[in-house]
Amino acid sequence: MANIVAYAIAVIAVLAAAVLYRLETFEAAAYPEHELTRVGAPALVAAKRNDRLLRGSEKIGEGKLVGPEDIAYDPKTGVIYTGGEDGWISRVSVTESVVEKWVNTGGRPLGIVHGVHGEVIVADAYKGLLNISRNGEMEVLSDEAEGLKFKLTDAVDIGPDGTLYFTDASYKYSVHHAFFDLMEGTPHGRLLSYHPSTKQTTLLLKDLYFANGVAVSADQTFLIVCETPMARCKKYFIQGPRAGSVEMFVENLPGLPDNIRYDGHGLYWIALATDSSFLKMVQPYPWIRKLIGMLDKYVGRPSMEKNGGTIAVDLEGKAIAHYYDEELSYVTSCNKIAHHLYCGSLISPYITRLDLTRYPATSSS
Repeated sequence: MANIVAYAIAVIAVLAAAVLYRLETFEAAAYPEHELTRVGAPALVAAKRNDRLLRGSEKIGEGKLVGPEDIAYDPKTGVIYTGGEDGWISRVSVTESVVEKWVNTGGRPLGIVHGVHGEVIVADAYKGLLNISRNGEMEVLSDEAEGLKFKLTDAVDIGPDGTLYFTDASYKYSVHHAFFDLMEGTPHGRLLSYHPSTKQTTLLLKDLYFANGVAVSADQTFLIVCETPMARCKKYFIQGPRAGSVEMFVENLPGLPDNIRYDGHGLYWIALATDSSFLKMVQPYPWIRKLIGMLDKYVGRPSMEKNGGTIAVDLEGKAIAHYYDEELSYVTSCNKIAHHLYCGSLISPYITRLDLTRYPATSSS
């Protein structure tokens, strides 16, 4: 009798799950075959690595920061500007690690960069592209393009003429539902520009897979934009005979890229939120991604993020050094300031700082 009851319960559970699956409104899309072929290639290996990034690292501003997502350094004052989940733009002294709450955007500040006139430019996930004056006065510069509102304003960089280049990671999902964008597999991301002289927002690229970090190239002829679930970064040319065209900068990264920063000395530092193994495994199967999305929606999913860190690539996209740690996740930005590496996070209550002279990446061979 007990076996019959157990069998009946199992059948009912399976039927209930099947009905729930059919009724669920969240749907996952199939990736184009050529995209899966590119993503399925072996991960990029850097010439040097440090797989114990947390060993010897320091926690800057611990307990006074809430998810310091991006980092913008002001060399004139020695102060880092960063935005938190609590809405605060904080100023952090590099030398003394003192944290000052400066301006609250009332949203979720993500990308951040210094303007040409001492202002601070913020990509706020909810508010849009913001200008914050030296006096702390806030102005919304842009919150839509071509009639489509930003849903997840993510990263920002600035050109020498003051033009702002930024991303709307997803026009469908907010920052708190970004995981669904990764599981859905539809390219909702956009790359945009804002011209302060004309106050016009221009759509540069659309149909990007979760458009994340953006950086103006060292020679200022192109932009680099990261597509998180595709583990790659593309070039978009803004000057010269190739203006408006796109090509690959780096692909098959060993992790999912977030922000990208140029250090002024020949290297781009690409933050890797987590390694790419899990997403690569489920990308070919929309039904599995739908199930994972349902699990996250109704039950909650176990933590699968690991091996977060950063990879440094040269001007041609060649991997030079990979810093990561198995216990590190949700790394969203990494900036090299002098001989230290400063890493932001979507969830940690501090900025991670590593002395690169004491804990360098060494030869992988």
